[in-house]
Amino acid sequence: MGTAGLLEVLVIGLIAGALARLLLPGRDPIGLFGTLAVGVGGAFLGWWIGKGVVGGAGVVAHPIIWGVIGAVLVLLLYRAIAGRGRYSRYAGRWGRRW
Repeated sequence: MGTAGLLEVLVIGLIAGALARLLLPGRDPIGLFGTLAVGVGGAFLGWWIGKGVVGGAGVVAHPIIWGVIGAVLVLLLYRAIAGRGRYSRYAGRWGRRW
C-alpha cells in the first residue's frame, strides 16, 4: 500500500468515524484521534462483514457505507467496554463517586 492508499484509508476512516458518532449521539470524549481510530477500525470490520454478506464487489462499490456500519459497531463496543469502569455513570445505583 502506497502513500495514496494509506491517505485514502485515513480519510475514509475519519469520515466513517465522524458519521458513526453523528448516528450514535452521546458523550464520547475520544477526540479526533479516537474518532479516526474508530473509523479505521470500523472500516476494516465493515469490509470484513461486507465481504461475508454481499461479496467483494459490493464492498468495493460502497466502501463508506460498510465503513460506517463497522464504525457504529466499534463505537458500540467501545461504549460497552468504557461503560464498565469504576467511575462510569453506569457503574451502579449511586453513579459516580467523587
